[in-house]
Parts: sequence; structure tokens; C-alpha cells
Amino acid sequence: MESSQLTSATATELIDLLEGETVSSVEITQAFIQRIQAVDQKVHAFLHLDEEDMIKQAKSSDERRSQGKSLTRLDGIPVGLKDVISAEGQPLTAASKILENYVSPYDATVTRKLKEAGAVIGGRLNLDEFAMGSSTENSAYGPTRNPWNLDCVPGGSSGGSSAAVAAREIPLSLGSDTGGSIRQPASLCGVVGMKPTYGMVSRYGLAAFASSLDQIGPFAQTVEDAALLLEIISGHDPLDSTSYPSHVPSYSRELKAPLEPCKLGLPQEFFGEGMDEEVRKSIDLVIEFYKSKGFEMVELSLPSTDLSIPVYYVIATAEASSNLARYDGIRYTSRSEKASNAIDVYAKSRGEGFGEEVKRRCILGAYALSSGYYDAYYLRAQKTRTLIRQDFDQAFEQVDAILTPTSPTPAFRFGEKSDNPISMYLSDIYTISTNLAGLPGISVPCGFSQSGLPIGMQLIGQALNESKLLSIAHVYDQEHNYGRKAPSL
Repeated sequence: MESSQLTSATATELIDLLEGETVSSVEITQAFIQRIQAVDQKVHAFLHLDEEDMIKQAKSSDERRSQGKSLTRLDGIPVGLKDVISAEGQPLTAASKILENYVSPYDATVTRKLKEAGAVIGGRLNLDEFAMGSSTENSAYGPTRNPWNLDCVPGGSSGGSSAAVAAREIPLSLGSDTGGSIRQPASLCGVVGMKPTYGMVSRYGLAAFASSLDQIGPFAQTVEDAALLLEIISGHDPLDSTSYPSHVPSYSRELKAPLEPCKLGLPQEFFGEGMDEEVRKSIDLVIEFYKSKGFEMVELSLPSTDLSIPVYYVIATAEASSNLARYDGIRYTSRSEKASNAIDVYAKSRGEGFGEEVKRRCILGAYALSSGYYDAYYLRAQKTRTLIRQDFDQAFEQVDAILTPTSPTPAFRFGEKSDNPISMYLSDIYTISTNLAGLPGISVPCGFSQSGLPIGMQLIGQALNESKLLSIAHVYDQEHNYGRKAPSL
């Protein structure tokens, strides 16, 4: 088969080709490596690529398949990793200068599960430094560009993970989502991106940003592919104290089961001012589609929504300042050559190693946790977080899922919001509350702006009920396939 046919195929289609012995994993892997070599100089989704190791993994997969010993359906399929997820022997920079020479000595649990499934681990993907940002402009190694318009951002912080799938450089990838960092870039790049329920996917081996919010999840062209990847990486992990001991169903198989029409909630707080008109029109068409399928639309209220942004930026920055204290220039991080004493080592190494946004958030977080301010900020934010979760609990007494836009606008141009942190933070206004409540959310492509930029819709589900959420998303995705459309590079 032609390389372009392989790189444009979904993961499910590639699996069918492998099972039909039409192509080998080596051929698939080589096709994607060639694609990366051809277009990544424009997109800059990858920070590191070990081509020799990928081919070695693919050869092992082909040997297993020839002996009838394939490990899972994902055996032989390349998967890219956001550069905050550990893979033994591979660099882990978190897109920060402070970790520029760090090589991970172990596998994250999700990496181990992918290897046990036979997936070909394919490269390290760019991001906003330490996952702090909404545009991937904060990477110390240069921004990733949106494959649909190279003058626009891909979203963030998992911009490399979303852009790589959109540019057909990799069929599947993993990102992390702390306040929308999977769903927002998925929307801006026109791919499917999912944040699972907090605790469904182990965080062991993930470079922490905000431990009570972070969650690893999949990017793919289709909901079906995302479901397949999610079932591989989900499940209880004793190495993660927040991992939930629940049964993991076969999400991809359950997509094929008939789904009775459901009730979808339309929260009035998500449809007010600030939403781009083209986004509004696309979401209106999504609503009409679900109505045509027999779904009932229920208007409801999530009254604490307007508190999500301030609550998030207290909790997330507080946890970040604590988590990033380990990057001290003494153990595994880069050390300043200008340091003359122990205090210098700490202060100058962090001062030189961290970018402006990381410094901003660490300072904010340290202030919120400082003596005399803890109760006024962090404790109060946690109490308000409970109110946000209770809003969702009450909503799910009426509906099966909640439908909203993913991002208030299509992709914006580089530099458009980087000088105004508040404007940048508002890019995640529709996604943050889902993280605060620990709920699963998925972004599905639902159209394009007049200038050809992707638009995404978000579905929010009940905790630990990824199956129903994926099924509802699949109803739309299988009839529209916006994620199958590819940009011209």
C-alpha cells in the first residue's frame, strides 16, 4: 500500500490491515516515520524520535503476529507520548530547560501497559512547559503549529499530541488534561480527545502539574479509536494512591451495542457571552442532530460555573508550586553554572530553568499556600470546588450527559493572547469545571469555521461511566467523521 494510505487510515483500519496480513507493523511504522520527516519541520509536534527503536518494536510485533501470538488488537500500532509521560531510556523534558538532559529510568504505568499491549511507542510530543498553558507557545523548545493553519496555535498544553494526530504523523497519542489540556487542543486541531474520570488511568510516571486534577487520556481521529486506546491504559494501579479500583469494560466493543436515546443537558452558563458565533452555529447543528436521533435536550443550570476559573487557578497553582519544588538543581535537573553556594544552586537553577509562565504559577501557588493566606485562598477554593461538583451531581439526576462547546473560539494566532494571561486562561473556560469535579469529558470535531479552522463539541459524562459517554459521542462521530478530514501540508 502507498504510505499516504497508511498514514491517513484510522488505528482501527490499520488493525484490520494487520489482521488481514495486508501490511506489516514495520511498513506502518516506516510510513509514519516518513510522514514525520516530511511534515514535522512545519508542525514541530515532536521533541524526540527514536526511529531505530520504533522499527525494532515493529519487527517484534510482526514476529509475534507471524506466530499467532499477538498481544492485543493494538499490537503493532504506533502511539506517541506527551513529553511528561515516562518511557524508560527516553528523554523526559516536560518542554522545560530544567529537564533538558533528563532521561527517564523507568516506564510510566500507561507506557508499561502500551508495551504489554504490543504498541509501538513512537516519540516524545511537544507541550506547554510542565503542561502549563493553552497554546503550546510556552515550550522551551519552540511552539507547535496548528496543521490546519501554521500561523495559528494548536491549543495546549497537549498541543504536540493533538497536532501530531491531526497532521497524520501518528495514528494515536496520549496527552494529559489538568484543566482542558486534552480536550481544548483536540478541538482546535480537529481530532478526538478524551479526559477520563479522575483515577481511571494511573498517573504513576506522569510529571505532575496539579496532582488532584491531572489525568492522562487519548487522542485519535475517531471516537472508536479513542475507546480502543482508553481501554488499554485504564485500570487500577497500586503505584498510584488515587487510582480507582474499578472494572474496565471493553469500551470499543460496547460502542457497537445499541444505545437508547438519552437526555443531554444544555447548561445555560456555557451558552452565554464570549462564544464565537461560528462555534455557536456548529453546536446548534450538533443539538439538532441529536434531536433527530431521538435524544431529549434538557436546559439546566450549573450555577457555580463562573467560579471555576478562579478556583482552578488557586488549586492548580498551589499544587504546582508544591510539585515543582523538586526541581532544585541538586538531584536530576540542570544546575546553574553561576551558582556559588547552596542557595544560589536552588534559586539560579530554577530561575534559569523555568519559563515565565511556570514561574508565574509557582509564585501564585506559593502565595496561596503561605502562612496567613492558606485559609483565605486554598481552603476556600477547595470548599468552592465541592459546590461545583454538587452542581454536576444535581444535573446528572436529570440527564445522562452534558453537551457544551469545547472552546469558545477556533484556534487563535500566535501571540494573540500570550501577552494577556487572563485572556489565555479563559480559553479553558468550558473545560476546567470537568477537572475540578473529576468527571470524564470528550471533545469531538463538529465542523469548521469559514476560514477552515476546526471546531469541537464537548460531552461531559458521569463519573466512571466512560462507556455511555463514548457511546453518545460515537453516535455523532460515526455519521459525521470530521476527525477523518486531514489538513494540507
